[in-house]
Amino acid sequence: MKNLKKDDENGTVAAGNDYDVIVVGAGIAGLTSAAYTAKAGFTTLLCEKSEKAGGLVGSFSRQGFTFDAGIRAFENSGIVFPMLAQLGIDLEFVNNPVVIGIEDVQMTLTGVDSLAAYAAMLSVKFPDNQAEIAAIISEIRKVTGYMEVLYGIENPLFMDLTRDKDYLFKTLLPWLLKYQVNIRKAQKLSEPIENYLRRFTKNQALIDVIIQHFFEKMPTFFALSYFGLYSDYSYPIGGTGRLVTALSDFIAAHQGELALSTEISQIDLHARQVTTRDGRRFGYRELIWCGDMKALYNAVDLGKSGELSQQVREQQQKINENRGGDSILTLYLGVDLAPSYFDQRCGPHCFYTPSKAGLSAIQSEPWQALLADPGLTATKKQTGLEDWIREYLALTTYEISCPVLRDPALAPAGKTGVIVSTLMDYRLVKAIAEAGWYPAFKARCEEQILTVLENSVFPGVTGQVELRFSSTPLTIERLTGNLGGAITGWAFRDEASAGKLPAVNQFRKIAKTIATPLPHIYQAGQWTFSPSGLPVSILTGKLAADGVIKRLEKQGRAGLTGDDSGVRR
Repeated sequence: MKNLKKDDENGTVAAGNDYDVIVVGAGIAGLTSAAYTAKAGFTTLLCEKSEKAGGLVGSFSRQGFTFDAGIRAFENSGIVFPMLAQLGIDLEFVNNPVVIGIEDVQMTLTGVDSLAAYAAMLSVKFPDNQAEIAAIISEIRKVTGYMEVLYGIENPLFMDLTRDKDYLFKTLLPWLLKYQVNIRKAQKLSEPIENYLRRFTKNQALIDVIIQHFFEKMPTFFALSYFGLYSDYSYPIGGTGRLVTALSDFIAAHQGELALSTEISQIDLHARQVTTRDGRRFGYRELIWCGDMKALYNAVDLGKSGELSQQVREQQQKINENRGGDSILTLYLGVDLAPSYFDQRCGPHCFYTPSKAGLSAIQSEPWQALLADPGLTATKKQTGLEDWIREYLALTTYEISCPVLRDPALAPAGKTGVIVSTLMDYRLVKAIAEAGWYPAFKARCEEQILTVLENSVFPGVTGQVELRFSSTPLTIERLTGNLGGAITGWAFRDEASAGKLPAVNQFRKIAKTIATPLPHIYQAGQWTFSPSGLPVSILTGKLAADGVIKRLEKQGRAGLTGDDSGVRR
């Protein structure tokens, strides 16, 4: 891919490491963008700072057990499967049933029809709140109906509307009418889910059990829709990393290049050139940034930019005033117990709450106050934090995944790999690491989670553990570069301060997610929309690729003259 190109600003000829498109960040958004620009025939370089692609999607193996490093299953949302079909990528998927369990009771979510079983389970645990539970279930049905319209068809961005007239007239146009109505209803439910549920019940434990596996301040329409979306989950044979491998192979087959261990440290906007941490330079005509948004603005060399500097400073201020979204603590286990043991107790994918008391039952002082108390010695602070964490891990909700229950090849015969995750505040773990308690913290968390599981859903598991290790928000930050170890982009804010978010957070404006104030630079990925996940990463990756392709094709047809500043507002 070493070729000659005419520089479109100064008329000189640049030779060597120049590309039509450079994509920074080989998570799913970056892989999607690079796949489409390479497919369109444009020279594409995909740069990834880590040693492997995938970001928060991927699989790895230890001692014969295959674990999923990030996301545990794929929510289609009318995006994942159409994207694969449009690219001609053939992956085998199996259904991914989701179980919800509270103490000794569990049920499987299979769509809206299973909400009656969910209500019955809640009623068993909270018999004095049955009328309130019924009202909450009614709200879930309503919101699920709104969101089903949003995700109910194959996303038109991944369809060839010029060829499929039946889809255009029989599916898309009728859907658009419903979408306009339902999206307005959904967007009115933007307040944090905890605040919304307080309209229906004063029982904080009931609220906790319903929502404590959701992200902090998740908007109501997004949170309640999950009870319908859980039935939309699928799992790729071979593990979640198969999607990463398939997209990487597609890019290579279309003469794109993937540069691993290649961190972009500087962007020269005038020369349209990026510099890597180790001093290599690559030129570009268009750039798509799919890495951490803060890293983008740290890398930009503004130089002589005039008005542009003010726009960039405003965006930098928004980023600095916000923080990354939620992160997780994950325990990985290789267990000498047959898959059937776990199939009976949690199924392939489970959200399990070991105590109906809920996290609001924690009586000890919040961890922030413990760390800030000048009257406590370091030893007392550590003891207080250990007590708080022990209580937290006894009451929190766990996401439990057993890859071997979807694909028998993902663990040694007669054994099971188990992934156990829970939400964990990055700021807490960062403070612990700065105090020098990090190794002890990890060991205590692993021991406490095992104790909780032993005494609840997995009796006898402790003595059968052959392999045990964990990751924390600091691990995620180190491996992915995500600000604050975030797995969800930006922390959600309430409606009053939504304008201060550095990312779009309204579905009706999602097409604007790719815009930046930087000339010839688009953005994509989880950081561009709040709240977000895998489907949004793919969607924004495709939007950015389409924007770049359109721009490059226009340059090819009309020549490189006129106003080509590239600044988008």
